[in-house]
Amino acid sequence: MSRKHFPRAAFTLVELLVVIAIIGILVALLLPAVQSAREAARRMQCANNLKQMGLAFHNHHAAFNQFPSGGWGWDWIGEPDRATDKNQPGGWCYNLLSYVEQGNLRDMGKGATGTTQAQLITQRLQTPVGIFNCPSRRAAKAYPDKHTYKCAASTSLQPENSGRSDYAVNCGDQQRNEISPGPGNISDGDSSTYGWTSTDQETGICFQRSEISIGEIKDGTTNTYLVGEKYLSPTAYATGTDAADNENMYVGYDNDIYRSSHPNLGSPMQDRNGIANTYIWGSAHSSGFQMALCDGSVRSISYSIDLVTHARMANRKDGQIVDHSKL
Repeated sequence: MSRKHFPRAAFTLVELLVVIAIIGILVALLLPAVQSAREAARRMQCANNLKQMGLAFHNHHAAFNQFPSGGWGWDWIGEPDRATDKNQPGGWCYNLLSYVEQGNLRDMGKGATGTTQAQLITQRLQTPVGIFNCPSRRAAKAYPDKHTYKCAASTSLQPENSGRSDYAVNCGDQQRNEISPGPGNISDGDSSTYGWTSTDQETGICFQRSEISIGEIKDGTTNTYLVGEKYLSPTAYATGTDAADNENMYVGYDNDIYRSSHPNLGSPMQDRNGIANTYIWGSAHSSGFQMALCDGSVRSISYSIDLVTHARMANRKDGQIVDHSKL
């Protein structure tokens, strides 16, 4: 009996190439959707970070009837043996640690002295906290730090790397978001005769040696910025070279963690390669930057927001813009 021979089933080269092309097209169509979904999740996490910060500010206010102080200046970092009022050299990030479940980090060095305290405080400077980093921008890790810091135990703390914040508190609608490095030593800062620069023009919620209460927010908590995303060029995310991202997150009044909204400073914008601005708000999100208001709510703010409205939102004093011609 003769055997029948049937051809073996197989793809021709042309058919294989067609299948590969179809798969490539499908991947190309799906990839933007996947990336969009991931960014939506990151943006939601960022909003949750701000929500937790807003609650922390309010819990601090409930405990002390004022928001945390803004610290002394860019040379100073948090003192573990001090409270969160105007005598605390550290800024708002440091003063919120106990209210974002980081009390142990806040207390590092508490009760210690000299070299031991300095080493523990340096260890804290090198420790990032996830809630202070936007997942669309960069990971919560320590980044290069070339600055030298002061504390009661030492005037030369030099961490090789330190934690950073992608968020800044509202210091007002004036044309500055820092004043000075601060006093030369802790004794000068504590002296009643030390010549602190006047902060009468700071119209925001947190700034040098601030002690602002909700009662001082005259335009209402729903109409006033509290804390939001700061602008940063992508080329400086990991370098520590940007003038507003070159110190650690635990410093006092400094442009790294404070933002103002004077109309002359420019519009908020999405992070852009090679463009530096040490004053403005912004983010890595394409849709806008996110802001926690003083009532605790979190909103997405358009990059094209009217600059007069933007300035009013940063001014706690009846929403009236500072007379910029006199600044």
